[in-house]
Amino acid sequence: QVEVVESGGGSVQPGGGLRLSCRFSGDVFSNYAMSWYRQSPGKERDLVAGITSNGGRTNYDDSVKDRFTITRDYARNMVHLQMNNLKPEDTAMYFCVAKVVTAFARPGYPGEVWGRGTRVTVSS
Repeated sequence: QVEVVESGGGSVQPGGGLRLSCRFSGDVFSNYAMSWYRQSPGKERDLVAGITSNGGRTNYDDSVKDRFTITRDYARNMVHLQMNNLKPEDTAMYFCVAKVVTAFARPGYPGEVWGRGTRVTVSS
């Protein structure tokens, strides 16, 4: 089955950096747009960054623009989120999400797959 697994979370001080990774498996990686979401306790999951299935376009929440960078590696079926100049407000559980493009959706396959998350804590 389609699966995404996050790694790379941890605890850092404000101003520090961290790189999150997401491993995709179970289907054709290039058929999926990939995103990072984050969630704090009691709040909805919010989109942090996204990248299209062909890697041609990215988008970021305004709160992380110029600090975070999303990339994808087709050779390794991996997605990364490089986070720099971290702030306490960035503290959250970060989730990797794979979303199949409609042209390649297949019956019996989920259109959207979420990982279990990796925790990021930013504090002094």
